[in-house]
Amino acid sequence: METILSMRNIVKIFPGIRALQNVDFTLGKGEIHALIGENGAGKSTLIKVLTGVYLKDAGQIRLAGEAVTIRSPQEAQHVGISTVYQEIMLCPNLTVAENIYMGRGKRKRVSWRSMERGATEILGRLGIPARAKQQLANCSIAVQQMVAIARAVDMDCKVLILDEPTSSLDEQEAAKLFALMRELKSKGVGIVFVTHFLEQVYEVCDKITVLRNGELVGEYAVEDLPRVQLVAKMMGKELDEAAVIQNAGRAHASDAEVVYEATGLSSANGVKPFAFSIKKGEVNGFTGLLGSGRSESVRVIFGADRVTGGKVKINGKRVKIAKPIHAMRQGIGYLPEDRKSDGIIADLSVRDNIIFALQVMKGFFRPFSKAEAEKFADEYMRSLSIKAASADTPVKSLSGGNQQKVILARWLLTHPQYLILDEPTRGIDVGAKLEIQKIVLQLAGEGVCVTFISSEIEEMLRTCSRLIVMRDRNIVGQLSGDEMTQDNIMKTIAGEAG
Repeated sequence: METILSMRNIVKIFPGIRALQNVDFTLGKGEIHALIGENGAGKSTLIKVLTGVYLKDAGQIRLAGEAVTIRSPQEAQHVGISTVYQEIMLCPNLTVAENIYMGRGKRKRVSWRSMERGATEILGRLGIPARAKQQLANCSIAVQQMVAIARAVDMDCKVLILDEPTSSLDEQEAAKLFALMRELKSKGVGIVFVTHFLEQVYEVCDKITVLRNGELVGEYAVEDLPRVQLVAKMMGKELDEAAVIQNAGRAHASDAEVVYEATGLSSANGVKPFAFSIKKGEVNGFTGLLGSGRSESVRVIFGADRVTGGKVKINGKRVKIAKPIHAMRQGIGYLPEDRKSDGIIADLSVRDNIIFALQVMKGFFRPFSKAEAEKFADEYMRSLSIKAASADTPVKSLSGGNQQKVILARWLLTHPQYLILDEPTRGIDVGAKLEIQKIVLQLAGEGVCVTFISSEIEEMLRTCSRLIVMRDRNIVGQLSGDEMTQDNIMKTIAGEAG
């Protein structure tokens, strides 16, 4: 197959971080090539180097055999490299034709008739179900994605980068997008497909390149890489049937009462109906690759995303949880995945961050006295060993581990019966990680039930007594006891569990 794009020994360094280390990537003409890796693997950085958002620190890029230097997205577009992002970067208030042609040409006068005629021609050629005069806002998300692709194709792109294009699409919409991708493939366009949905990789792609920690793991033909091997390469784990890690978190009373129980729970964020329950003193976890739906599932449990269906019982009684405040009043706490944007309130003090959830439950028109607030803050700063100059210190000045402890203190102050911790140890040092794991197991020993999510499989195995395995926003399996091995987790994610 003729090579349309070649990237060799690409290096990108940020202050203190080597984001890409001698990465190679090759794309053939008329090839759909998946770029795969976990969060932080380097996929986005490689794409930004290719499209001129970042300047590479070393390496070479060749397009159709010619060495190119790309300093901006405009230069990338000029040499025939176009990108369609997950967030559609078009103007919904304009027509389809206007979106296809906006920003092109230097003529002062616009021929609306020729623009609409050209748009109609390319929409028909690519089989896109939209009209040139139709306002983009009236099109489905899938059709908007296709219009963005039509814009790129009409600019004579040789390389088309699709960055998570199916994350907001249902199965029928994704199928239409795949049909369009195959049509472009037949016309010789090389397509780089970035996705977390493994099923889609095997449905539409010819080759797979895997990155991990900024380095190239390898390039593979789809038919030569079984799914379970792909999962292993993404995670950096070898299959090991004996890899069972015994820990204090494995033991919980099987006859303990159920605290939270849901059936048919689903959300507007794409989580398909699922059943879930957790018992008093149990530590369980949602696991799966990034994008599998693990975070979205706990968000719907907490009411952080709009609930579209399902029934919930707390301690055997039917309740409605449509908003976070409903969950909080039922004794549920939630430490979110992104502590900086969804967790800490950066400009407030450690004290104000700790009392925040309890103050919300009490009502802002009934504020705590200064003495009460100081008592609460001092108690939890001491019990969780939160390192700060004082309770008045802005929380943004604390280390990542201490910020996590502040959010944990916020929920412990509400005395929850069910605590959800989504990536509580991400981005913190080893010592702080162990402290948080010990706190989780201590809480379980006191009867609190905990859902624990981590990208680190070893951490999940150490901490949880039961794992709910997810793929494509579906629960695809549950593991407990001796079933909880790295091997079984990866096989279940890949759909090859026995």
